[in-house]
Amino acid sequence: MTSIAPAVAPKIVCFGETLFDLLPEGKQIGGAPLNVAYHFHQLGGLSSIVSRVGRDALGAELIQFVRENGLDSVALQKDDDLETGTVPVTFLNSLTPTYEIVSPVAWDQIEVNDAARRAVSSADAMVFGSLATRTSQNLKSLSSLLIDVKVRVLDVNLRAPFFTQSQIEALMRQADIVKVNDEEIHLIGKWYNWSGTDEELLRELYESLELKAAILTRGKNGAALMDSTGLHEHPGFKVTVADTIGAGDSFLAAFLYQYLRGVVPQRCLAYAGAVGALVASKTGGTPTYNESEVQAFLNAAKTNAKTVDQTY
Repeated sequence: MTSIAPAVAPKIVCFGETLFDLLPEGKQIGGAPLNVAYHFHQLGGLSSIVSRVGRDALGAELIQFVRENGLDSVALQKDDDLETGTVPVTFLNSLTPTYEIVSPVAWDQIEVNDAARRAVSSADAMVFGSLATRTSQNLKSLSSLLIDVKVRVLDVNLRAPFFTQSQIEALMRQADIVKVNDEEIHLIGKWYNWSGTDEELLRELYESLELKAAILTRGKNGAALMDSTGLHEHPGFKVTVADTIGAGDSFLAAFLYQYLRGVVPQRCLAYAGAVGALVASKTGGTPTYNESEVQAFLNAAKTNAKTVDQTY
């Protein structure tokens, strides 16, 4: 796997939605790009967020959260007309959330300005997802910013009804690394008339798009990675799940934190799986933890050598 090993802490910039999840027990700050930025910083990296909030109480609270948690807010824009994004969340069962993503909101109108360009040009990688490109404004802004990016990372993160096949195909063609879950890889496989196992579909994705890496998360069956050195798999970690909000985002953040430091693929997967499982064992998408807690989790898993049944 081709990787970058910066002399200082690696830096990512995340483009897209910043919002509040409106849970039954109250509101929580979220949005996949913000979650990835938060977790990357929790682990020791540097994070910047390119997004937009309203000039309202929720926007002020979100900006305060970003700053208090050590994320670079210089490219976090304010909108005079649209409100800060909200997403009412309900649960199909005790673990599985469903989302009602309000539209239009401030993060639908992200602009390209000097602050955004500086954030992107100084980063080792840029993370983006499909949801933020539900508007032509954001799609235009993203395409402009991707020109200056060292490593372009797409978290497919499909959210109906805010995607089309042509939209996802175009985004994948602009990426160096693509992350999908087990449902998304099968949908993409149908689009291209691919067939076979998850691993075979992952190889098709990697080879057809000429990616640096393709990552597959598959719930209780762990995670897999395809890169120039071949297929790598990790079965995951057994945890008692509090909820799954932000677990996939923390997995991606942890993977990138290792990848950008030149860590070998198998260790990237193990570390990312540990962080995802640790976050799933906590409530909410942005729980507090640190690198020492992750290492303790990994050491305990090695010692106990339990049968694996959960990862993200």
